[in-house]
Amino acid sequence: LSLCNKNFQKINNYSSNAKHNLLLDVCLAAKHEGQSITRDYPKYRATYVHSPSEMCTMLARSFADIGDIVRGRDLYSGNKKKKKKETERDQLEKELKKIFGNIYNNLMEDLKKDQTKKDGAQKRYGSDTDNYYELREDWWNANRATIWEALTCDDDNNLSNASYFRATCGDSGKTGTVTPNQCRCNGEKKPGKANDNVSIVPTYFDYVPQYLR
Repeated sequence: LSLCNKNFQKINNYSSNAKHNLLLDVCLAAKHEGQSITRDYPKYRATYVHSPSEMCTMLARSFADIGDIVRGRDLYSGNKKKKKKETERDQLEKELKKIFGNIYNNLMEDLKKDQTKKDGAQKRYGSDTDNYYELREDWWNANRATIWEALTCDDDNNLSNASYFRATCGDSGKTGTVTPNQCRCNGEKKPGKANDNVSIVPTYFDYVPQYLR
């Protein structure tokens, strides 16, 4: 998880087009995270021969950690550097709150010609302008497939035969199939939810509380 936090430190606050800039930053962090895991996995497996944590599972756990950071659920507080009043994790959370504040403001601006939709968005998100938890949750659900795609980007072909440990691809558990390769299901790029089609994402770890993973 500390590696995950480290890869997020370059995220900056921005006002215009905030949702697209955030997705780009999160995808870049996810890609770097995935490359770090796949690069070190052979050494890990050589040391822990009988470990049940296969590569796709390790990526799934990291994916869930990324989701927790984005949604403000991360339990890892980080370490405070000398002469600093806040940890880097605290600073990152402040930046994310500002970014989602900008996303909310941009959304209100985009919907100003459709009062019905604007009222609906205000009702859903406007009551929590300190943390924007509901907006962050919806943003993650809308973009999780794209972020998984970035995390499992396989430039070095390390995931060519990688398969998730459970048969979660398909419409239901009864007809589920394993990931054919690259830790991805062969589905449409649409957000998946627990007890629903998982799209290209084979895992539901991001819907499991961090302390239970």
